[in-house]
Amino acid sequence: MPSSVIRRFRYDAARRELTITFVSGKVYVYRDVPEAVVRQLTAAPSKGQFFNENIRDHYAYAEVSGPRGEIPRNGDARAFTPKAQRRSRSG
Repeated sequence: MPSSVIRRFRYDAARRELTITFVSGKVYVYRDVPEAVVRQLTAAPSKGQFFNENIRDHYAYAEVSGPRGEIPRNGDARAFTPKAQRRSRSG
């Protein structure tokens, strides 16, 4: 089923990096993502919901897209943002 949030994703098992392209055109790389999590994302009926509950705020990430969604040629020159503390859903 197509996602209304995620356009596509790919996984580099050797680097344990999950690259997600969102429908907005922004591209993010998530670091140290286990292959099992990617398999679950692939099988999830709602990719966006699975992402929000199991990937977002759980792994270090870097935005690798430019202001118009393009990926810079030096894609390895990324500064990763540490994984965030899980945000409270009550507020």
